[in-house]
Amino acid sequence: MKIEIRGAEKLSFREKQVVALKEMGKSTAEIAKTLRIGTSTVATLYNRARSKGYEVVIVIPGEILGLAGEEENEDDPD
Repeated sequence: MKIEIRGAEKLSFREKQVVALKEMGKSTAEIAKTLRIGTSTVATLYNRARSKGYEVVIVIPGEILGLAGEEENEDDPD
């Protein structure tokens, strides 16, 4: 799995870190501990990033979903 942040050029390095960790399901407290910053700083960075407008896309390879090689087996009725 790969996380792509579209519009990342608008975000600071710290904002990118916070967004990535948020998208991975981390709580504000977990992010604060990981980055060694306060929880209010995490909230500020996340809100600032959201105001800049970005889009997070999760890229999941077909193999993980069991879809790889489907084109090869199109003639196979199973």
